[in-house]
Amino acid sequence: MDMKHVAERGLVLLGCGKMGSAMLEGWLAGGLPANSVWVQDPSPSDWVKGSGVNVNETLPAKPAIVLVAVKPQVMAEALPVLEPMGNGETLFISVAAGIGCATYEDMLGSDTPIIRAMPNTPAAVGRGITAIIGNARASADMLDLAESLLKAVGQVVRLESESQMDAVTGVSGSGPAYVFHMIECMAAAGEAQGLAPDLAMALAKATVAGAGALAEAADETPAQLRVNVTSPNGTTQAGLEVLMNAETGLPPLIRKTVAAAADRSRELANG
Repeated sequence: MDMKHVAERGLVLLGCGKMGSAMLEGWLAGGLPANSVWVQDPSPSDWVKGSGVNVNETLPAKPAIVLVAVKPQVMAEALPVLEPMGNGETLFISVAAGIGCATYEDMLGSDTPIIRAMPNTPAAVGRGITAIIGNARASADMLDLAESLLKAVGQVVRLESESQMDAVTGVSGSGPAYVFHMIECMAAAGEAQGLAPDLAMALAKATVAGAGALAEAADETPAQLRVNVTSPNGTTQAGLEVLMNAETGLPPLIRKTVAAAADRSRELANG
């Protein structure tokens, strides 16, 4: 199964909010013909309606792929329409948080090939990272195809077991919100030291974005990059002595933060 196969048999996108639209934009830019895509969404954006894809029209009987991008709350009413496509050659890829492969197998049939994916919100600007795992029916070719589709919005990593998805949720799924809050805190701290609010926010945003870009681009580890900017007895060291405190600093706080999100992911998965 490859992109030519997808173009011939069709791709169904169930739900086209921010995440679905970002993926669709990437696929169309990558050469997937618009007329081979079917979008099902109750309130499609003007961009989607003008993109040339089939919007809320009769679906092909056996598409190559159904990508499920609706919110988990509306899954129960959205999926039954697709049940006839289960137990066949149609690959289902889900980017809906907290819904396991077993739930899809119950709804669609146990012989349905299913790949579960966890993207994150930087996908909206092509800088996401998505973790994927397939059920027993998802072949190596199908995983390769899912990876190539999801690369439209950023990096893709593969998990060894579905149980790791809760940890992924705690780190990269929820993680952008942690970083956004760090930007808020840095800006507020800058204000407390006498900077104007707009200036403090501009410095905080650019610093976090720039440090992230440097961490991805550099050959050194983040630990080494940290050492590189830490002069003995200098200003950075003074700040890091507070931040890196093993009892009151960032290490225990981030451990508790990620654990709380991962625990909540497990609770939601177990109903």
